[in-house]
Amino acid sequence: MSNDATSTTATAIRNANTIKKAVIKIPATRLTRSIVQISFEEGFLKNVAEHKENGKDFLDVRLKYFGKRKEPYIAIIRCISKPGLRIYCDRRRIPEILGGMGIAILSTSHGLITDRQARSNKIGGEILRCIW
Repeated sequence: MSNDATSTTATAIRNANTIKKAVIKIPATRLTRSIVQISFEEGFLKNVAEHKENGKDFLDVRLKYFGKRKEPYIAIIRCISKPGLRIYCDRRRIPEILGGMGIAILSTSHGLITDRQARSNKIGGEILRCIW
């Protein structure tokens, strides 16, 4: 069992996209709430709701699909920083994902932000994941 909640969230989204599942339930922590909220604001998710079950908080994430074949909006979600190997970058070396079509989520001193926000605020941080 992994103690890394962010990789568990990424794996749940990846597996749900594979079987074209509409709604997934993931444990709610501050980090997973922020990652899911950023993904929702960037248009990769359809809806996010929170509920309690047996005294624990969970996020109900509704995935977004397009077309008759139900192609997922999230083609690839990849964890960059891992518990055994953290990846940091300064403001000049923040990666641009697919020429701006994808996003990188960074953990900074200002909280979790996208790569575009980090470039405009001129701050660097730890690259958590890339989504496109």
